[in-house]
Amino acid sequence: MKKYNNTKATLAIAKASFRSIIRSPSAVVFSLAFPLIFIVVFANIGGGGLKMDVGVAKTCDTSKSDSLYQRLAHTPAIHLIKDQSATEMNKNLSKGNIDAIIDVKTSTIPPYYTLNIQYTTASAQKDGVLRSMLNSMFFEINSRHNTQAEPIAELKESTIHGREYKYIDFLLPGMLGFSLLSSGVFGTAFVFLSLRLTLVIKRFFATPVKKYSIVLGEALARLVFSWIGALFIILVGHYFFGFTLIHGVTTVINMLILSALGLIVFMGFGFIISGIAKNESAVPPLSNIITMPQFLLSGTFFATTAFPTWLQWLSNILPLTYLNKAMRDVAFEGAGLGDVTHDLLIIGIWFIIVYAVAVKTFKWE
Repeated sequence: MKKYNNTKATLAIAKASFRSIIRSPSAVVFSLAFPLIFIVVFANIGGGGLKMDVGVAKTCDTSKSDSLYQRLAHTPAIHLIKDQSATEMNKNLSKGNIDAIIDVKTSTIPPYYTLNIQYTTASAQKDGVLRSMLNSMFFEINSRHNTQAEPIAELKESTIHGREYKYIDFLLPGMLGFSLLSSGVFGTAFVFLSLRLTLVIKRFFATPVKKYSIVLGEALARLVFSWIGALFIILVGHYFFGFTLIHGVTTVINMLILSALGLIVFMGFGFIISGIAKNESAVPPLSNIITMPQFLLSGTFFATTAFPTWLQWLSNILPLTYLNKAMRDVAFEGAGLGDVTHDLLIIGIWFIIVYAVAVKTFKWE
């Protein structure tokens, strides 16, 4: 008797599952339509609320409570970065990861405050806003005193040249993460719960099909669909909105590899939900508990630096935060997979945690 071929069974399940995915309106909407809509909307409005990331030089005078520095620190639109070395800060300035570097000097004679600020052409849009804000601030400070006297505050500006960091370079990796998380959690949870409730999996047990063939077949189908969606989003972003692919095809391949790793982790969340949900009506609220915090707190739509410190701590726990960061480093900075090992390590830790829970909660019947 010829031995049963589980490889063929896996591929057959994958083929059938892929057909069901592309025929599902919700899968297409969450994986393709929503990310593209967000890209078109946010890319054209420039990202909504503006927050400038400004580095603070190590020589900056921050001692006086009523100083110019303190005034900048309490300006809502400015986020001061003080935990980077001078080399790291200059590197990030040239890449547009930070928008400017400030160095405040104080004196006992006028001008009492001198603000040396360095802009970058890599963040021209935000620098224009920051420049206008500072000019207004200095005019207000100096206008309080006699106009014929020496100004009490002086602004000294300089600009370095760097590659422009456009909002689409921030937005598109976040939309890829949005698509992968939606597909991995919602798609997997609904599919496996439906297979269990309709006794399809129970019928599989009457055949020689192995358990891993069922899971692997579904995973392959979802992976292929997600790769197609990711490639489509990347190409639309690149050719229509100028999304940066620093190393071209190599960058795209690295982004697809990261997409696969992210999807595998997110599918684990879907397995957990399908195991603990009693019926299909329980899937959406359980899925939203997992997905919504990550959509909002993982740097999907806006930088996590805009959050208060305690919220940044929470965002730095979530796996989507590290997937988004790795995607952006690969796309804009030209990093290879070996350069994002820290992000991959965190994603790997989440993989272990999620699938350990999934094994405990997943039910076949």
